[in-house]
Amino acid sequence: MSDTRSRYSLAVLASHPIQYQAPLFRALAARPEIDLHVYFCSRWGLDEYNDPGFGTRVSWDIPLLEGYQSTFLRNLSPWPSPSRFLGLVNPGIVAATLRRRFDALWIHGWALASNWIAWCGAAAGWLPILLRGEAAGLAEPTGLKGAVKRLVLKTLFHRIAGFLAIGTNNANFYRSYGVSEEQIFLTPYAVDNAFFLNHARALEGQKLLLRAKEGLPPDRAVILYCGKFQEKKRPMDLLAAFALLNRNHTASLVFVGDGPLRLEMERFVAERRMAHVYFLGFRNQTELPACYGMADVLVLPSGFEPWGLVLNEAMCFGLPVIVSDRVGAAADLVRDGVNGFIYPAGNIHALADRLQGVLANEQARGEMGQQSCAIINRWGFEEDIAGLLNALHAVAGAKT
Repeated sequence: MSDTRSRYSLAVLASHPIQYQAPLFRALAARPEIDLHVYFCSRWGLDEYNDPGFGTRVSWDIPLLEGYQSTFLRNLSPWPSPSRFLGLVNPGIVAATLRRRFDALWIHGWALASNWIAWCGAAAGWLPILLRGEAAGLAEPTGLKGAVKRLVLKTLFHRIAGFLAIGTNNANFYRSYGVSEEQIFLTPYAVDNAFFLNHARALEGQKLLLRAKEGLPPDRAVILYCGKFQEKKRPMDLLAAFALLNRNHTASLVFVGDGPLRLEMERFVAERRMAHVYFLGFRNQTELPACYGMADVLVLPSGFEPWGLVLNEAMCFGLPVIVSDRVGAAADLVRDGVNGFIYPAGNIHALADRLQGVLANEQARGEMGQQSCAIINRWGFEEDIAGLLNALHAVAGAKT
């Protein structure tokens, strides 16, 4: 390990332990250049909880706190929740960050009161702030609401030292507010590629066996949807597109997940007597690899999706991906006609056409899958670490 004088001391303010963030925190903490400490506003997610998006009880089956230093701050909110602005009120972050004399404070977005408390405290103590958020500029408010948002964010952005852009759309969003190129650092929205790539290798050649375990016909290509059954995700579009496919197709449509639209989706299938549509229910993190391993193409038809990490996961398994143009990740992870297709959100006929094209040519699917692997191999934690170190160097100066 390098001399501690060459390390950047970094504080992170996080709403609660999140299954996608924990592996990144471990990767950062393992680097000798970074002395990481994560401050959580809530213990939400550590124990089983009711997820309204999935419409079921959820208890994550991967470690969320191992491999990095963390502290839970006291939440003073009378309505504790990580999903509303006043649900997290943690003034203790101010004393915690100023006492430790960190080189920088990383905050996630601006949707929580605690983020603004941290922003005010850091500004008063001249602690550089790094901002990482999901805004993609794909669904911005207009009129008075839009004007107020721009005023509020311009005020916030004025005191941000560095912007950790998760992708192209996110970087363009910051540019639209006048943020300079010198302040924007690419830190890709990534998953634990090693976890999924290792499982992909372990499951190689087992596609038919994995299908058989789920009761699927082994000789039919699998179209996979993985996520919550919500209006904004538009899973009904995929069902409708599947119903339009040429009746000679040989494919199964598999839904992994759950949510408020499930009954409507099942009723749609029953009323049209659709064959080869399967609902596998919610699957936890360690169960997902088997779902990707039996699939041939992943579809994300969302009407609005700031990113869409399910694409990252599927691409680790060499899957072609079909996404709507309202999915933030499309700008960085999908090369239209190369590793998948991008279609206009809500255009069911366009989605059916893309599906028909992918299903018709097994060799083309394989080539697209290879391109997915090549793209995702350059979009991981190593790129995150490089971007973060560049940001720390810029806002905190060189460490010698």
